[in-house]
Amino acid sequence: MTGQHLTIFLVLLPVAAPIRTAVHHHSHECPDVDPTLTPWSPGHDVTSQVVVGRGQSYLLQSSASFYSLEIKDGGKLVFADLGLSRDREIVLKSREIIVGRDGEFHIGSEACRYQGQATVSLYGRSDDQKNSKQFLVTPGATLEVHGKQKLAWTQLAQTVPAGGLPRGTYYYDSYNRWTRGINIRAIDETSGAVVDLADFDTFESEEESRRLAKFIDQIPSGRIVALAANDEASRKLGDSAKSKIKELGSVEVDSLGHRDPWAFVGVKGDPSSAVEQRIPYVDTNTTGKATVSSRFHSVFGFFEVAVTSEWVGGRARCTFSVNGSAGEYVINLKDDVTSWEPGDHIVLASTDYNMEQAEEFELVPCEECSDYQVKINGKAKYTHFGEVSDEVDMRGEVGLLTRNVKFQGEVEDSCYGDNFCQFFDYDTYGGHLKILRGFKNVHLSGIEFTRMGQQVVGSYPVHFHMAGDVDELGGYTRPTYVRQLSIHHCFSRCVTIHGTHGLLVQETVGYDTLGHCFFLEDGVEQRNVLDRNLGLVTRAGTLLPTDRDDNMCRSMRDGVYGDYEPLPYSDCQAVSTFWIAHPNNVLTNNAAAGSLHGGIWYIFHRKPTGLSDGSAPMYESERTPLGRFYNNRVHSNGLHGLMIDDGVKYSLPTASSPQEYLARSYGRYKPHRNADLRQPRVPAMIEGLISFKNWLEGAWVRGGDIWFDKCAFVDNGIGLTMASEGTFPNDEGSSQQVWNSIFIGESENVGSPDGARVWAMGGVKHTERSLPQFAAFPLRGLDVYDGPILAESCTFKKYAQAPQYDRWSSAIGFHRYNAWQNSPRNNVTKAKFEDVQGRVFVGQRGLPGFDTEDRDGDKTNIVHDWDGSITGYPDTYIVGQENYLARNPGCVEKPDWLAHVCSGKYAQLFILAQSPSTLVMSMVRDEYPGHPMTFTGPLEYDPNSHQQYQPVVMLEKSYTIHWDGRAPESLRIYPINFVSGDWLRLGICYPPGTMFRLMYQLERRFPYAITHEEEIYPVSTLHAVEYGDGHVFYFEESLGLLFLKIRSHYNREGHSYCSHMGCERVVISATMTSDAVSNCTASAYPKYSLTPTETIPMPTFQSTINNCSGCGAPGPIVSDYSLRFLEVTILSAGWAEMQSGHAPFIEINGDRYDRYYRGFMVITVDARSGDVTEQRTFDTYRHEQADLDMANFIRNDIPENSIVLVAVRDEASSKAKECLTALKEIGAQEPVKTDYRGNFAMVGYKGNVWPTWIHQVNLPSNQGPAHIHTKIPLMG
Repeated sequence: MTGQHLTIFLVLLPVAAPIRTAVHHHSHECPDVDPTLTPWSPGHDVTSQVVVGRGQSYLLQSSASFYSLEIKDGGKLVFADLGLSRDREIVLKSREIIVGRDGEFHIGSEACRYQGQATVSLYGRSDDQKNSKQFLVTPGATLEVHGKQKLAWTQLAQTVPAGGLPRGTYYYDSYNRWTRGINIRAIDETSGAVVDLADFDTFESEEESRRLAKFIDQIPSGRIVALAANDEASRKLGDSAKSKIKELGSVEVDSLGHRDPWAFVGVKGDPSSAVEQRIPYVDTNTTGKATVSSRFHSVFGFFEVAVTSEWVGGRARCTFSVNGSAGEYVINLKDDVTSWEPGDHIVLASTDYNMEQAEEFELVPCEECSDYQVKINGKAKYTHFGEVSDEVDMRGEVGLLTRNVKFQGEVEDSCYGDNFCQFFDYDTYGGHLKILRGFKNVHLSGIEFTRMGQQVVGSYPVHFHMAGDVDELGGYTRPTYVRQLSIHHCFSRCVTIHGTHGLLVQETVGYDTLGHCFFLEDGVEQRNVLDRNLGLVTRAGTLLPTDRDDNMCRSMRDGVYGDYEPLPYSDCQAVSTFWIAHPNNVLTNNAAAGSLHGGIWYIFHRKPTGLSDGSAPMYESERTPLGRFYNNRVHSNGLHGLMIDDGVKYSLPTASSPQEYLARSYGRYKPHRNADLRQPRVPAMIEGLISFKNWLEGAWVRGGDIWFDKCAFVDNGIGLTMASEGTFPNDEGSSQQVWNSIFIGESENVGSPDGARVWAMGGVKHTERSLPQFAAFPLRGLDVYDGPILAESCTFKKYAQAPQYDRWSSAIGFHRYNAWQNSPRNNVTKAKFEDVQGRVFVGQRGLPGFDTEDRDGDKTNIVHDWDGSITGYPDTYIVGQENYLARNPGCVEKPDWLAHVCSGKYAQLFILAQSPSTLVMSMVRDEYPGHPMTFTGPLEYDPNSHQQYQPVVMLEKSYTIHWDGRAPESLRIYPINFVSGDWLRLGICYPPGTMFRLMYQLERRFPYAITHEEEIYPVSTLHAVEYGDGHVFYFEESLGLLFLKIRSHYNREGHSYCSHMGCERVVISATMTSDAVSNCTASAYPKYSLTPTETIPMPTFQSTINNCSGCGAPGPIVSDYSLRFLEVTILSAGWAEMQSGHAPFIEINGDRYDRYYRGFMVITVDARSGDVTEQRTFDTYRHEQADLDMANFIRNDIPENSIVLVAVRDEASSKAKECLTALKEIGAQEPVKTDYRGNFAMVGYKGNVWPTWIHQVNLPSNQGPAHIHTKIPLMG
């Protein structure tokens, strides 16, 4: 009776009661000990359609298989808890499970978590007759599923290096690089790190050969040396270089012939260790490959150095690699992970730009592990950064994937049928859990979801579907929640909140899923709380345009109008880990750790969409204040970390609007009380955001008041773009602000070459690193755009122009390719710069990264240095060096910035032109007539519409305006950011014989109205205009110039761009009888040329402040504010420095250690607790045994995970030998040995990695003392 429901009555045999384990402390709260339950072991019948109904309360004691299962009308199903053994599992398998009205489904409870192994498995194919593959919770139903209480995710407490080597693995391939000749790598024998590298064109130059000899000569003894010939290396390879190579142990270098491949690995000072291979050259296609490798042992285990040299496909190629040996590896974590067990699977998030560097591992038994450690079954392929570096928490996340209770879909081995196999080579038809409005109770915790979701709308791993209010407002005394879910390898989203309000989603991991992961759907969902969730590896899906990658976007055209081809950049490119379709939700303590496009994206539905259409007023989402946003992390995303911008298309496709329904579209966020623009604005606060390694932008926010406090932006292509809507004609009075925040251009997290899309030389340090976009991309911290914006008390670190790599990075830059405008009310104050070689860069056309930078906004870049903390000149403005509308003769040139620093009063004009609207406007300042600035306007040319021009102007100056065709018949000129009494004079070119009507008006922006109007009358002299109040004009017909004074009569308030009375404007209506080109430049000058003058004298230079009081961020930006730091000061003094009054000491958190000694003092500190564990001194001036004792102490007596502090007093070098090698094992770098009576200070680390805070200072006698002051983040 296929297709009909059958109630199955079973004869039940007596069975033993389930064994309760010691973990059930409240047995009366355990659902499976309810004495009214009937034991049930129905067995396996995939044709049975089972209904558990009235009077049936079953205790499922063994695995069972059905065609379908329905629980309703008082029916109840409870899983028996079989205990902790992984070998005893209950698997419930069905095509469909429905919990209906008054039905109950239980696996454990909130107070009595399930301890055994339980799986709900949904099966079926998409092409089956019965293919829902769903677990459905309907009105009146109860679903309670609670697995073990286990930590959902944590962060690394220490970097996990690639290959287990403290500096990670290394790989170099010359195939796409020009490195002809001898390529060389010097490799540290302790860590396997490449510490020096070069290539020498010994084909072209004998000087290159001499340089090679010198390079080898300076390599310290004991260091590993690897060499390779690339292309042709023998022609000018001289005897000096050959001699040095032979000293390394080579016997083939004398025989190196034309284009011979040759590879070599050896140890300097030990020629017997050398291995090499040379292959005689035949031709560029058939010549063989020279390959050598050597295995080395250090305190970190074994590692292998391999070198190749070859001809392949007609091209020369050489490679170098350093890799650790395989094996298990212990990782250190921030939190207690004793709830994690051997056999569990975890995922380490990428901490680089590429989300694909996330790695999965199985945990293995580890007797030696502390409560904060686990051992994984292998070593990482990529480096996973685990430090608070430069005062920013960039510790990578580690998520738990395994749970003892599992919901899964059963899938085929590969894609089939119409399941979008053109995009996926695997079966994407998984199971799904859907919860409908009116359920009685739903609480989910401690569950694993895998192979769930479908590329079918409405079929998701966890889906609250039009459930309404699910908290107290919906009448639930126990508000609904999902907690501690592990959702991974799923086929459509993670948690979908659709038409649902008040849901708590907490401590849930979403990994390797398709489409938006944590997904709010219709633009009405409110009051939901997303707290401490981790999402990573969010891939493209097909369901919505915003889910799709570029290929899907272009290919999927069933939903568009006609033959329209979707544009990925504007229609799609938005798949995000957190997709927040309404601002009134709470996001706290979450991590978006890798998505194809976005981390956290606030998207705005101008009106509710889908099933919620009509349920809220128009614009409600765009104008509602933001719920709390606190302590979230976004990194490793393909475009944006945080995005607050854009909307979705809410209309069906038409000829005039052919895009698909719900494609990415226009949206602007303007938060006001009660979503009412007539009521006060409510700033959206972004607190504690940490954004790093995002491919394009750490954060892009467009709209009204959006303010950032205590945030960090690190290693992003662009740190923060604040596209403020506070510029005319947008959200008047609004501003965007950032305070107390840190921007870093090139952090100590250099990434991994294997898996990096761009691997190139950094600009701050001569070290290769991963970079965003492309090698010449100009990194910027604060991206100035639109306005007004305020950046106050921000610290900028490690930005450097690198012209040798065509990279023009800067701490503060301007939005590139900007067709719009810039506000002179963009302010920076109390800025602090650390290790910054490029504070500002304006850019110009033709430079790499600025190739087509010649739009209106590019020309009008401006930022106000309020207190001089950028330039040293208080109350000045930074403008482009070619901007003659804004400069004056007192400006200070900044050629490295392509800028001038100028004093003056600045504002804007907004000029709206019609009939025609296709003209290029040229504006000339009378003081610089030879330097006009042209404006094309930002709008698409439409002769029936208007165009707008938005120059930044210096006030109290005179200008003329010209056109490349007949002047517009209509102009509206707005003085923007003027205050009462501000003025400038304009001369606008028109054909002779033109008749004019000019009006002065006051325009109210919202609701729009003209509140005042009066005519502007003609006068007969220019003098009358200059000394008038702005209500007269003069047309000098012989020149074709209409002169008028643009003057403000009222003051502004706050950030408003117009006066408190409204926007003042001059409206010009011109009736022309000539079609002549309206360019009066030749006749206007030199008649109206003026000598340049300053209106405000340039202030006296103070300093380019590095240590100004109160400047910069006040403290570290960390995700865990309980994090403690160890403040360390070391002063090391040799004999000469002591005679000058310097007393050596080590100070730890204010406690000073300065006992009398000679030689080395070594103090060890527990890296988790911060407790001092040992203090020892070693007189390595007098005693050889002291050298051995110190080496033994470092190697054998200091515990793992110890901070090691080292200072020298008097003289320490005479007998120091083995101890110096031991110092290298805790992170010291050559040169380690000091000169006689030299000064040496060091902060080192004993452990399986070298943190980036390791530091040493080695100074000769009379050049000290050696001084270190640092704050070290503790692991605990």
